[in-house]
Amino acid sequence: MTTTNKVGAVLVVGSGIAGIQASLDLAESGYYVYLVEREPAIGGTMPMLDKTFPTNDCSMCILSPKLVDCGRHLNVNSMTNSEVVGLEGEPGNFKVTIRTKARYIDVNKCTGCGSCAEACPVKVDDAFNQGLNKRKAIYKLYAQAFPNAYAIDSSKCLKFKNLSNDKLCGKCIKACQAGAINHHMQDEETQIEVGSIVLVPGFEAFDPTQLELYQYGKLKNVVTSLEFERILSASGPFGGHLIRPSDHKEPQKVAWIQCVGSRNCRIGNGYCSSVCCMYAIKQAVIAKEHTPYDLGASIFYMDMRTYGKDFEKYYERSKAQYGVNFVRSRVYSLDLGENDNVKIRYALEDGTVITEEYDMVVLSVGLEPHKAAVELAKTLGVELNQYNFVDVPELSGVATNKPGVYVAGAFSGPRDIPETVMQASAAAGEVQKLLAEAKGTLTKTKEYPAPKDVSGEIVRTGVFVCHCGINIGGVVDVPSVAEYAKTLPGVVYATEKLYACSQDASAQIKEAIEEHGLNRIVVASCSPRTHEPMFQETLKEAGLNPHLFEMTNIRDHCSWVHQNEPEKATEKAKDLVKMAVKKAALLEPVHPITLPMNHDVLVIGGGVSGLTSALNLADQGYQVYIVEKAEELGGIAKRIKYGMGGEDVPAYLNELIGKVNSHTKIKVYTSVEIADVQGFMGNYQTKLTNGEEIKHGVVIIATGAAEYQPTEYLYGHNTRVRTLLEVEGMLADGKLQNANNYVFIQCVGSRDDERPYCSRICCTKSIKLALKVKEAKPSANVYILYRDIRTYGYFEDLYTEARRKGVVFVRYSVDAKPVVEGTSFGTKVTFTDHVLNRPVEIYADIIGLATAIVPNDNTSLSKLFKVPINAEGFFLEAHMKLRPVDFGTDGVFMCGLAHGPKNLEENISQAKAAAGRAVTALAKENIETDGKAAYVDKRKCMACGVCVEVCPAKAATLVTDERGNTAADINPALCKGCGACSSSCRCGAINVKGCSNEQLMAMVQAVAWQ
Repeated sequence: MTTTNKVGAVLVVGSGIAGIQASLDLAESGYYVYLVEREPAIGGTMPMLDKTFPTNDCSMCILSPKLVDCGRHLNVNSMTNSEVVGLEGEPGNFKVTIRTKARYIDVNKCTGCGSCAEACPVKVDDAFNQGLNKRKAIYKLYAQAFPNAYAIDSSKCLKFKNLSNDKLCGKCIKACQAGAINHHMQDEETQIEVGSIVLVPGFEAFDPTQLELYQYGKLKNVVTSLEFERILSASGPFGGHLIRPSDHKEPQKVAWIQCVGSRNCRIGNGYCSSVCCMYAIKQAVIAKEHTPYDLGASIFYMDMRTYGKDFEKYYERSKAQYGVNFVRSRVYSLDLGENDNVKIRYALEDGTVITEEYDMVVLSVGLEPHKAAVELAKTLGVELNQYNFVDVPELSGVATNKPGVYVAGAFSGPRDIPETVMQASAAAGEVQKLLAEAKGTLTKTKEYPAPKDVSGEIVRTGVFVCHCGINIGGVVDVPSVAEYAKTLPGVVYATEKLYACSQDASAQIKEAIEEHGLNRIVVASCSPRTHEPMFQETLKEAGLNPHLFEMTNIRDHCSWVHQNEPEKATEKAKDLVKMAVKKAALLEPVHPITLPMNHDVLVIGGGVSGLTSALNLADQGYQVYIVEKAEELGGIAKRIKYGMGGEDVPAYLNELIGKVNSHTKIKVYTSVEIADVQGFMGNYQTKLTNGEEIKHGVVIIATGAAEYQPTEYLYGHNTRVRTLLEVEGMLADGKLQNANNYVFIQCVGSRDDERPYCSRICCTKSIKLALKVKEAKPSANVYILYRDIRTYGYFEDLYTEARRKGVVFVRYSVDAKPVVEGTSFGTKVTFTDHVLNRPVEIYADIIGLATAIVPNDNTSLSKLFKVPINAEGFFLEAHMKLRPVDFGTDGVFMCGLAHGPKNLEENISQAKAAAGRAVTALAKENIETDGKAAYVDKRKCMACGVCVEVCPAKAATLVTDERGNTAADINPALCKGCGACSSSCRCGAINVKGCSNEQLMAMVQAVAWQ
């Protein structure tokens, strides 16, 4: 074992999606993790959500695999009901005191059966369900909770009124057959040694009782957005049935009111909570999908801030496809209407005041730092900003003022799930750099039982059908499907599970394998894309080859697409299960292929993102090669003079380039591009246009983006019309001292048919430049013409400051864009004032166009590395929320503007995230493929070469043996198991392990010959 002065363990505080992601990244990279959570189960706020945007993924379907992975990872120690109460030491050597509150349940004994809760006579408001229903004094936080154990609320339990009185209640003790309950447990304090700390304690929702105009708590059918999530949720108090709280009737009209507790300086929350617009749209869409009638859904808003990747498309789809009504307005009051309805009094832009009645109103509440997290920061000596979020040092992404302590997720500011997950990986990347010398010193290696030899055995299949709450069970008759499965040939055991992906279900599957001698497993639930690896891990733990498993998706293929045809959905689910069982009977063990890992890294792109990720990895000791097609490093950041927060970007960039150029572990190639790529994760060979070849294990693509060159508004024909970057350069060089009238036009080349996305930074950039103009010349007239102001997060402060300093904001509509004309009197801008509803003319000295961020040409790299790009040309991540910097191709990662528009601070965070994710691969001495590759029956092969032509992974070649016989050959390390070769083979010589022709035909025959 390597000796080191640093400790190879990390403390992660908070177990929401960020805490779980950071923990898994660190554990996979060679560090021992203490995951501390103040609640009795890990998961944070995520389990409270119904679905996420913009793909409407089931929130628990996203989280459950990670919960299970965390729970069974040998190098993640989940400490629930715990909090940090003390810290001493220095980076690399911290001593942390953790207080674990008594749970009054022995986690090691509790089986999660629920008998205790059934016996408990005490009912209290269920905080997890936002008080919409009751739970018992002894409870499990949510159905899929980890650990799968109950806890006792000592403030509500009758037994705690007098512990010495044996006759006082104690019904739970009698009901518990495992003897897990102990009312005499005491709080415990533990001191652990860690090298670094990651703070991810999440957030809490704003309490709208502070704002009387909404009458929350007084009007029965006014609910918060989090309460509405639980109403919609399949695991919620109403089973996913949309009803209103007062009388449990189905609402006909629902309204959402935005910015409740956000963008409000009077209560000290001047920031934008960033997520509210999108979750309101998502809730409106899901609500309309939940109802068999035409639900009226209206969203009252000031600006729609759909600035994330694909969020603008979701916004437009909600209007066009679902008929969600958006009302730009100012809400004055909420009052009681007839039959407990809610009357909303609001004013439109032109001043017209309207009163309208709704069955139900949802308050889109903002995000605030959790009070316990604020106290934690004080305990650790971490500085907070004016809003009590962590004050992150400029251009660091995830750092704090305290060295060795990092922050991610909503504790550093409001942000959505993709950015939260991204930041978690970034924090992990920074920890990896800090503790590189201690990597692997405290970790354990998981050992599996020897796989059972099932060859020659009679097929004994087990089928597990998932309800997924009502996500599946609300449409598909799950008990009927499970009973049908019992009648299928080879099936010796079939059952239904409320949540097949939960920890207890995993244990039950292993028990069933042992008890019934199962040698094939079929799970009918949701998407194999997210859940198959988790179930395969369960098989490995049970001593079965993981490929003796088949999964069928009765959620996406049945309950979701046939939600109005439950009988047909059920019959289709039975057919899918039958097909899966038929295929499973023919499954054979597939064995992985182990190959050595090359630990060098190729970074494509020498902008800020590429340089940041390269420097992070080089500081960890990895050899890094940077390939930049331009003559100099720096990318588009060379044109940026002012950071959004006032940072000196040129100084930062020069320092970054200096560190890269002087680093002994980094080799830089400029004026060079990628010519060809061969290989796979761990064994890539990349040829450059200068003739050199680089051998490396992983790739980070950071090719950046460009500024759209407009053809509108006289750009290129009138010297007064400039892009924002050009205006910024002119301001920095002092060339605009004589200019008095400025007009900034937003959404130039964005949010249109050709580029239907928001470029994210344009609003903030225009406002920043407007403030620079006002700073240099307060008397200057500055106008910003906009469609929606999207100053999310703390950028809202800039918007507030600009209005206070006299910057004039005028909204225009997409069908009445501003007009720029060159006249004999000067350059004239004409636009319609949305309040006065009349045209306004301004003669401008400078017209700044907020142009779109457009991707560079990524087509060649997309083909060479077999990674996708989206319709707009940005690289497409493997999963927007689960894997926001990964590609589907193993060993290839992305960051920066190549992924999509974002500001400099976000690019830095994502670059560190890409480095953090890359290390999860680089930390391995060897790589292991799953073995599901194509193989050739050389006796049948005619060497026609079609397989070579169609293979997207370049795994197929023609090989001539020593006898002169030529036949196709498949490199199993390169093969992705896509089946293109097999389906194209004219003589049937190629099959794919785990998906053979015989297996496919068996599935077809299962439904064709009924």
